[in-house]
Amino acid sequence: MAEEKKVKEQEDKEKPKKKKKKSDKAKYQENIEKMQLTIADMQDKHLRLQAEFDNYRKRTLKEKMELIKGGGESVLISLIPVIDDFERALASISKAEDDPVKQGVILILKKFEDFLNQNGIKEIEAKGKVFDTDHHEAITKIPAQSEDLKGKVIDVIQKGYLLNDKVIRFAKVIIGE
Repeated sequence: MAEEKKVKEQEDKEKPKKKKKKSDKAKYQENIEKMQLTIADMQDKHLRLQAEFDNYRKRTLKEKMELIKGGGESVLISLIPVIDDFERALASISKAEDDPVKQGVILILKKFEDFLNQNGIKEIEAKGKVFDTDHHEAITKIPAQSEDLKGKVIDVIQKGYLLNDKVIRFAKVIIGE
């Protein structure tokens, strides 16, 4: 009997240990679940941070490109009246083809036009086109000589220009009505 008591006492001692192990397992399981939630939260934060950084990088690249494109815009815009003056000078110079002054003005005008084209400035084609408020500024309306000229540009008073497909000066035109 003494041996039976000892065996029972040992079993009783082992039982609480088993209960303790179960409670330890529950604690470990809780810790694992908490850690998994923490990991999921950190992964979500990391993913959002990566997306935010990617958006920042794209935005700054876009801003840099816009600065590069429009960086010399004011200088190029200032050169447009010079071209207008050369065109007026060319119109007022004698009609003779062999005139060296006329040849010089034509040469300078061509160089200016090439320079502006290389820097992204293009002339707005207006004469004979349908009037477009996005590119043209109507100075006046005159009666059209024919039906097909109604609503179209009859004459160009001042040329318009685009810089990288952005209007920097509207073409001043006369339209038919």
